[in-house]
Amino acid sequence: MALSYQINVIDLSHSHLSPTLLSNLSVKEIPIPIPGPTSVVVRIRAAALNFRDLLCLADSPLYPVRTPPGLIPCNDGAGEIVSAGLESIWKDSIGKAVILLPSRDWINGDVGAVDMHNILGSGVVNGTLSQYVVVEDPWLIRAPKNLSFEESAALPGAAGTAMNVLESISIGGNTTVVTQGTGGVSCAVIQYAAALGARVIATSSTDEKLQVAKKLGASELINYKTIPDWADEVLRLTGGKGADLVCDVGGSGTLEQSVKALKQGGTACLVGFLTQPKPVDVLMGLITQAKILKGIAVFSRAMLARIVDLTEEHDLHPYLGKVFEWEEAPEAFELLRKQDTVGKIVIRV
Repeated sequence: MALSYQINVIDLSHSHLSPTLLSNLSVKEIPIPIPGPTSVVVRIRAAALNFRDLLCLADSPLYPVRTPPGLIPCNDGAGEIVSAGLESIWKDSIGKAVILLPSRDWINGDVGAVDMHNILGSGVVNGTLSQYVVVEDPWLIRAPKNLSFEESAALPGAAGTAMNVLESISIGGNTTVVTQGTGGVSCAVIQYAAALGARVIATSSTDEKLQVAKKLGASELINYKTIPDWADEVLRLTGGKGADLVCDVGGSGTLEQSVKALKQGGTACLVGFLTQPKPVDVLMGLITQAKILKGIAVFSRAMLARIVDLTEEHDLHPYLGKVFEWEEAPEAFELLRKQDTVGKIVIRV
C-alpha cells in the first residue's frame, strides 16, 4: 500500500481564505498502481504548490472545475520511473528522473487543445501529492540533469507558465519585461527572460523581496508599496516608451497599471488573480495604442521541453521559498494561503 493526500470538503465556506480550509485535507492509504501498456508508474519524490491548488482544496467557485470527494491535489510533481508497460516508450528508463506535465492535452501548437477538466489535481484527475502515480507516456518529460527532485517539481507550473508568457512576443536584447511580485511564476519569468537576454523590471512589495528578484536577473526594481503608481516608474525607466511585455499576476487590482506600463503595441499576459475582483476599464488604452491582453492557460509539452533545455544550458535553478516534509503538507498549504512567500513551496513525498 501507499499513501496519498486527499480532499474531502468539510469547510463549507468554499473560500481559499478560510482559516479552517485545511480541514479538507487528509492522508489516505491507496494501492500501489500498475502501469498500462503505454504508461508508467512514477514514485513521486516532490510536489510543488500553486495558487490554484488552494482553490481546488476549497472547492472554490473561483476555479472553473469542481472538486469531487477523494481528489488527490496538486498539479506539479517530479519523481522517478519505477515500472513501465510493455509498449511504453519509457520501458528502458527505469530509475530515470522525470517531471509530470499538469495538462494532459497540449503537446504543441494552438492552446485550443487545452481542456481545464483534464489537468492534474482538479476535477476527476488525481494529482501529484501521492507516493505513486500512473502516467501515460506523452505526459512525462525528462527532468533537467542539474536539478534536484524538489527543484524539478517546482519547475512546470512556474517555469512552464513563464515560457508561455515569454513566447507571447519575440524576446531578445532589446526587449523590456515587467514582472509583479516574487511568487513562483514571477521568479521564473525573471530568470528565463534574463537568460534570453531581456531587460527585466521587477516590482514587489518589499525591498527584501526585490533583492531576491535582483539575484534572479532583474536589472531594475520597483517597490509598489512606496511607488503605488509603478507604471509611471516603468515609463520613466524606459524613457517614456513603456514595456514590451508585462506578466500580470494580480488580476483586476493590477490590470490598469499593467496596461499603462506597456508600450504601444505591447502585450500584458494575464496569469493570476491574486487581488480582489473589481470593475476595470482599460478599453481606450487597448484600442488607441493597440495594446494586447492575453490570457495564459497552462503551457504545452513543447514549452516545458524548451524550459528543460534552457535550465541545463544556463544552469538555472528554481527559487524555492520553503521545502516541507511529507507529514508537514498541511503547513505547506497554510503558508500558501498566507500568500507571502518568495518563490515556490515544495513538499517532499
